[in-house]
Amino acid sequence: MTPKESHPLGKGYVQVYTGNCKGKTTAALGLAFRAMGRGLKTYIGQFMKGQYYSELESAKMVQPYITIEQYGKNALIHVENPPQEEDVRMAQEGLARAKEAMFSGKYDIIIFDEINTAHYFHLISVEEMLEIVAHKPDGVEVIFTGRYAPPEVIDAADLVTEMVEIKHYYQKGVKAREGIER
Repeated sequence: MTPKESHPLGKGYVQVYTGNCKGKTTAALGLAFRAMGRGLKTYIGQFMKGQYYSELESAKMVQPYITIEQYGKNALIHVENPPQEEDVRMAQEGLARAKEAMFSGKYDIIIFDEINTAHYFHLISVEEMLEIVAHKPDGVEVIFTGRYAPPEVIDAADLVTEMVEIKHYYQKGVKAREGIER
């Protein structure tokens, strides 16, 4: 059988959504939603996220087409709140879980949400990311999201989109809104 006959996606590619503006996870979720319309199944592993986001409720409504699991605490990691040993452990356990999903044959698309940022904070190595790219099954599409995509991953990807902030209402003090940003 040719790859096109054996897998709905044929080869499957590696996509990266990065940049300093909002929209990376949203773009990946949009891809999952579009794929669902063709009967494809998506697994989304969210690194560094343990907070409530509306997409968690949405995914429950569209089972078994979209599955989301979170690999993080209910606290943001940033310069003033650097990662702890528990964050590294959770990210590594999540990486193992997402790779298991990638090789399971149950999913057509695997979204490693915020893996680029997890790399930036030293929770995931660039070598681990490149291993995913090198060993992904032919019929599986892989998406890496998050700020700070490593150059080596950008080079290895088939499609790279950078979200560039031109203007954002956060600069006027608008907080994240239910159903829009979270």
